[in-house]
Parts: sequence; structure tokens; C-alpha cells
Amino acid sequence: MSKVFDKTSASASLDKLEEIIPETVFRTEVITWAKRIGVEPKEIHIRSMKRKWASCSSKGRLTFDIDLLKQPTAFRAEVIVHELLHLKIPNHGPLFKAMFKAYLAQYGIK
Repeated sequence: MSKVFDKTSASASLDKLEEIIPETVFRTEVITWAKRIGVEPKEIHIRSMKRKWASCSSKGRLTFDIDLLKQPTAFRAEVIVHELLHLKIPNHGPLFKAMFKAYLAQYGIK
């Protein structure tokens, strides 16, 4: 079952917030995951988003919600991997779901 990362999702454990991480640290997390997955995002943006944690354009532009910097490491990783995988697989089909689970499991998340 694919995760939908809207801001009303119960996936974000708001009762277990970590300290806010700097944007530079978050960008490093995105770049590190991109290398693991074998993709190169064209742009990485961080801004306020009302309904979603992140989005990915067909041109390779990733946009992440600024509030993601307040979320636990594991949740940030789920959102990052989800969006980066869309650079390889544009849908949420069985291959996407399998790769999503595999990447997170490989690095001890989930």
C-alpha cells in the first residue's frame, strides 16, 4: 500500500518531534538519498506547503514543505525517498511500492 504524504496523514508522528534541522542538513539528506537511489534532481526547493509534505515535477524539480525540517528522521526519509523514486517511476504501482519498501528497509527505516 502506497503512502500518501498529505499533511493530514497520521504518518507524521507529531508527538515525537525532533529539533528543527537546518536547511543545509536537509538538503544533504536529499542528495545522499538521491545518490543511493541513482537519481539527480534538477532542483531542490524548500517552502511552505499547505496540503502536502512534498511534490515532484516531471522536469525533476523537488519541493519539500518547510515543516518537514521539524519531523523525525525516519519520516523525513520516507518523504524524501518517495519523491526521489518518482524521478524513476512516475506512478504508485507495484514496482514503485516494492522499491520504496526496499530502500527504506536497506537503511533500517521501517
